[in-house]
Amino acid sequence: MRIADMNWMQVEARVAKDDRCVLPIGSVEQHAYLSLCVDMILSEKVAVDAAAPLGVPVYPAVPFGITPYFADYPGTVSLRVSTYVALVEDILESLYRSGFRRILIVNGHGGNGPVTGLLQEWMGRRRDACIKFHEWWKSPRTWKKVMEIDPEASHASWMENFPWTRIPGVALPKEKKPQVNMEQMRMANPAGVRKLVGDGNYHGLYERSDAEMHALWQVAVEETRGIIEHGWPA
Repeated sequence: MRIADMNWMQVEARVAKDDRCVLPIGSVEQHAYLSLCVDMILSEKVAVDAAAPLGVPVYPAVPFGITPYFADYPGTVSLRVSTYVALVEDILESLYRSGFRRILIVNGHGGNGPVTGLLQEWMGRRRDACIKFHEWWKSPRTWKKVMEIDPEASHASWMENFPWTRIPGVALPKEKKPQVNMEQMRMANPAGVRKLVGDGNYHGLYERSDAEMHALWQVAVEETRGIIEHGWPA
């Protein structure tokens, strides 16, 4: 359930019997012809869809992340690593004060990885708390489904093109995008990244059928739900 649909008294009652909550994190960055908020949209939606039958509160997605390499694409917002780590730490402290002790972070953006060091450090201080870090799109079952559908899948390609990440009225290319030189990209500054990547898709088709996308989404939701339900310390 979305925390936006609860008041403080309901949260207090809920946490007294179940100390789990979910925090989605994403980014606002170029995704070719798709929404700039793809990572935020998908991390929050998979969290909400997964947690709904369990009644576990889901916080609004943290919209901004670490994405300096896309700085030359208009609309992209990138936080410094130090800013981002401090932001997430402040959020965790707030969740802890509310009584949450089992926190699932659902990450929608690979660039947010540096926060994992903080999580270990934080649990070292808050020893009665546990955090899981779930990168939903590359978790085993979900990634296996991606590979079954089409192994040519990448940033801003078909694998992020769901009905809820599309921009109405925007036509997508029909041809398959050739593979971007990732080694060169890792060494490039933002201007170089834009020159190499072009429209934003790293490689592969821009879209596949809605039936395939809904099948992929079902696997992602089920896998995320399993992580919310199981594997917490006794």
